[in-house]
Order: sequence, then C-alpha cells, then structure tokens
Amino acid sequence: MPRHKITGMTVPPSTGRRAPVPTGRSAGTVILLAGASGSGKSRLAAATGCPRLNLDDFYHDGDHADLPHTFGIVDWDDPRSWDGAAAVAAVLGLCHSGVADVPRYDIALNRRTGHRTVDLGGAPVLIAEGVFAPEIVAPLRASGVSMDAVYLDRSRTATLLRRFLRDVAEHRKPVGVLVRRGLTLWRDEPRIRARAIALGCRPATMAAAARAVQAAATARPASPRGG
Repeated sequence: MPRHKITGMTVPPSTGRRAPVPTGRSAGTVILLAGASGSGKSRLAAATGCPRLNLDDFYHDGDHADLPHTFGIVDWDDPRSWDGAAAVAAVLGLCHSGVADVPRYDIALNRRTGHRTVDLGGAPVLIAEGVFAPEIVAPLRASGVSMDAVYLDRSRTATLLRRFLRDVAEHRKPVGVLVRRGLTLWRDEPRIRARAIALGCRPATMAAAARAVQAAATARPASPRGG
C-alpha cells in the first residue's frame, strides 16, 4: 500500500485493524494545547469537558530505530522520539469523520500497549494536547481545518515541581532520571517556549486558554458555501 504525504509528513499505511466507522459528526474546531511537561495541559483539557486527544500516545516504542539519546538514554523530549505523521492523521480523521483509532502508550514501559477509538460524539471542539503539539501546527493549518494553537504560560519553577511529583507518583522513570530531566527542562523552558511561538502557538494563561476553548465551543458554525 502506498504511503501518503501530508505537508511533508509521511502517514504510515494501515495496520490491518478495521477502520473506525465514521459517525458523520466531525469537530468544528481543533485546539492544539501545548506547554511544558507538567504545565497543566491534561488538567485543563479535562476541565473543559471537550473530547481530548492525548498526543503523547504517539511516541515511538523504545526499540524504534534511530531514536535520539541524551544522558545515555532515549531523549523523550526530542520531537524525533514522536510520530508526528500519525498524530496529524488522527487529528484529521477526527476532523473529517468524527472518529479515529489511536494508540495507548505506557510512558513507564516506553511502548504502545494497545489502541482505542476516539469518538467526538457531536462535540464542536477537539482538544489535542501534548508537549509536541507545536510540531503539527503547520501541517494542520495547511490542511485547512479550523484551529487554534495555545502554549500554556506558567511559572517554570512551579511546573518543575508539579512535573516531578506527578512523574514520581506515576513511576514514569527512575528518580535519578526524573531529577536530571527536570532540571534540564527547567533550563530549556524559555527556548522551548520561544520555539513553540515560532511554530505558530500563542502564549496564554490557564484562564485565557479556558476562555478560548469556551468561545470555540459556543461559536456559531459557518454557513455552507452557496447556501
């Protein structure tokens, strides 16, 4: 089966699973929610009540060829450790048909452990959140979908503490790795933020991001062309 291109990204061929049945109820707007690990993306997405696509589920398995490394281990904060093409395909599938088959990823195990179906159920807004959300701003905008891209602006020191407590509680990685990674991310956060903005995200507080989601959810749909 040929591999299809989306604005420079290669979408992998079918895995052989039965494709989800389109519901005909697609998203009116996609909100890409970016921010540092531990900045509160998942908490905000859950609080809105909108359907959510966890972009972190599109990490490559730990034995994938050519993964980037740092500190002698895989660098999971490098976009090359992540399958951006598959993430774009999932978002577009939800935009066009309202349903998509997506992986389940276990960060502690460094691999996919299954898959699930995301069904928007008629919701007007899809939130796609993850640390690599900025990487897919350009291909999604080029596809023509209605979208917004937000980078959560929060104290990097508070984020450092939240991230460490979460990762320890979830046994994501050995504590020594979490400490090294946390300090590295703390130092790099200004650069990461600048890159996200350069890729098309706009900085926003938690409250402003929540208002953006609410505005998109209550916006009047555009009239069909020629109507």
